[in-house]
Amino acid sequence: MALSEEQVFETLKQVIDPELFVNIVDLGLVYKVELTERENGAMFDVNIEMTLTSPMCPAGPQLVGQSKQVVEDLEEVNEADVRIVMEPQWTPDRMTEDARDQLGIF
Repeated sequence: MALSEEQVFETLKQVIDPELFVNIVDLGLVYKVELTERENGAMFDVNIEMTLTSPMCPAGPQLVGQSKQVVEDLEEVNEADVRIVMEPQWTPDRMTEDARDQLGIF
């Protein structure tokens, strides 16, 4: 089976924000995942756009590095590029219900 965007999102759940202890997908930090097919669908380049909870987030470099690593560990991934974007600005509305429950946000 070929790699899908859903698989990449699931893989990115391995990346945990070190300050909030919630994964970056449930926090709503991952905005976009794009796959570019290489080698007749056997390999893919993955482009990820994500944001941070604030522009000065000290964990930013760590989150970007871990995101790149876990995606590139997928067998079908040739290369992953993770780009930080600040628009649209992140708000708690982007969080999943599970993340809200975990952080006590109602």
